[in-house]
Amino acid sequence: MSNSNLTIGLVRRGYSASGGAEAYLKRLARGLVDLGHTALLLTTTDWPASEWTFGEVRHLRARSAGGFADEVEALRPRVQTDVLMSLERVCSCDVYRAGDGVHQAWLNRRAAYEKPWKRLARRFNPKHGDILRLEKVLLDDRRAERVIANSQMVKNEIVDLYNYRPDRIDVIRNGVPLSDFQFDPAVREKARSELGLSADETAILFVGSGWERKGLRFAIQAVESIKNRKLRLLVAGRGYQSEFQTSQARFLGELSDLRPIYAAADFFILPTIYDPFSNASLEALASGLPVITTRANGFSEVMEDKIHGSIVDRADDIPALRSAIELWADPTWRSAARSSILKRASQYDIAKNVKETIAVLVQGASEAASRVGKIRKT
Repeated sequence: MSNSNLTIGLVRRGYSASGGAEAYLKRLARGLVDLGHTALLLTTTDWPASEWTFGEVRHLRARSAGGFADEVEALRPRVQTDVLMSLERVCSCDVYRAGDGVHQAWLNRRAAYEKPWKRLARRFNPKHGDILRLEKVLLDDRRAERVIANSQMVKNEIVDLYNYRPDRIDVIRNGVPLSDFQFDPAVREKARSELGLSADETAILFVGSGWERKGLRFAIQAVESIKNRKLRLLVAGRGYQSEFQTSQARFLGELSDLRPIYAAADFFILPTIYDPFSNASLEALASGLPVITTRANGFSEVMEDKIHGSIVDRADDIPALRSAIELWADPTWRSAARSSILKRASQYDIAKNVKETIAVLVQGASEAASRVGKIRKT
């Protein structure tokens, strides 16, 4: 099968204005359409029509993970696509992009940070049961014909936990439109002024929703442990602010355009408990910011410690986070690292991701056509 004029079905449940998966999906769709392909989005009713300008949208009614997966499965025979790529755990698909990582691996990591009664309560939570069931169907039962992982960490987890064939898993790292994040001194000055930041204050940026998993509590503790009144923590994303009170943080809420905030910041922090490959970390790097994160972030695979930022072993290692913050609070150190940071970011333009993803989708479409042909012959 040629790679021209493919009709590609894309599946994603839910919508968040600051969500990395949503940002990635729109960038991918833009790339697909620009190359002449047709994109069809299967999603829930909360995805705004204004946020999908790349083709047809089919809004599904189900809200739960299980209900949504069942609805997608029922709709598949009536949707004319050459290949179906799901960014969601569903009952079956030609290509599954495991952008959310491996839920069982996340639960395993999370257990190391929480009390036993919470682990017990989660075991009986139907939401987690639904997600684990679908994950098993896709990976253990092989209802996903191919898998795209955005980090080697995720590929290893899929192989180790579900014994999925490694040769059917492609590692394609996230990408961003690099030109969108080019530094502009005027934008920085304006953004810092609007945020009330003085020239001598150091702005540390945290971006993400799901603050417990992303490690916001540890970021706050690390900042508070440093006796420096000039440190300011900026928090963008969705979460329960009342649970994360601190005098050194400013909560910005969900922002549809984070570029001015990246411009205003001096460096980025994400002490996450589990992140397959943080898109926000890559956006920060593309903006020239050093990134402080953990080895549980697949993004850490593309950075070098103390060159492009700092990597700590555990999210709750406050002394290590404090040392990293103190290191990157030094403007001389940040200035010296900037060219290396931008050079590393230049390897992850969205065009490269789209090209590699299309190659997998073309292969998936060819395999799907072959399966249909065999069924018809029988």
